[in-house]
Amino acid sequence: PDLVVFNASARVRGGVHEIDPVAVQQAVNVTCFGGFLVGHHAAKRMLPRKSGSILFTGASASVKGYANSSCFAMGKFGLRGLCQSMARELAPENIHVAHFIIDGGIEKDNDPRSEMSGKDGLLHPDAIADTYMHIYEQHRTAWTWEVELRPWVENF
Repeated sequence: PDLVVFNASARVRGGVHEIDPVAVQQAVNVTCFGGFLVGHHAAKRMLPRKSGSILFTGASASVKGYANSSCFAMGKFGLRGLCQSMARELAPENIHVAHFIIDGGIEKDNDPRSEMSGKDGLLHPDAIADTYMHIYEQHRTAWTWEVELRPWVENF
């Protein structure tokens, strides 16, 4: 493959003292270890020809933990660390690795959150896709390893 995108994640919500450890392990396996497996197999296929891009989808939880969301933070922090390591390891081999922090809700058809968030208060899927394509098409003299995407109106 020339381009691989990892966008899978799972979470278990609740206080750290009450969530099921087995469910947490499964969620971290999807969010973080799943990213490792995808990156591992993509790199094995890209290294012989010394080209390709591997893009990973993170979240706000990649850079900050939230109450009742420790499981999601564990998975996304781990995925971000994986991306940093892979970017440094694979860039000299002409393989671009980038991490996307999606910091906000993503709009869906007939989404009731659109009215609550106001005009353009949610991320538009096409705008997200345009950014992924921009990073994919970057010249290697100016590769980025991380991008944050958020709506122009934030609820701080």
